Amino acid sequence: MVAVKHDDLSMAFDFVSCAAPMEHNAYVSLDTGKVYWTSDYNDTFDEEVPDDLETSDRYLAIPHKNELGLGRSLALQFVAQELPECRDQVEEFFRRQGAYARLKDLLERKGILELWYSFEADSAERALRQWCAESGLEILES
Repeated sequence: MVAVKHDDLSMAFDFVSCAAPMEHNAYVSLDTGKVYWTSDYNDTFDEEVPDDLETSDRYLAIPHKNELGLGRSLALQFVAQELPECRDQVEEFFRRQGAYARLKDLLERKGILELWYSFEADSAERALRQWCAESGLEILES
């Protein structure tokens, strides 16, 4: 089992998840626990990445939040729990572009936007830890 620093893993997960799937990527070396970053939009990262980063089984791709069920389904779960009367409205949000902006606007008006941020962060932390456990990665707390 290889160990990876929590802060490195968390930042890489945020980086991968801040764009559309496959636009930003990060990989953990299964030999060293080092995290490598790549992007379709920026090839000016300070550090060289291994040539076989995307093809070798010695590197594990850090998942996008959608791969861990932290996208639309998480938002709907939160709304079902906190604002069940708005579930249909929020489902409609996700049928068009800009769903998260509309969701956050609604949550702000209802006074629970900070509760959403906390719920989202806690859910992401649990899902990422579960992914690590399933992938054979040990998390080093910083």
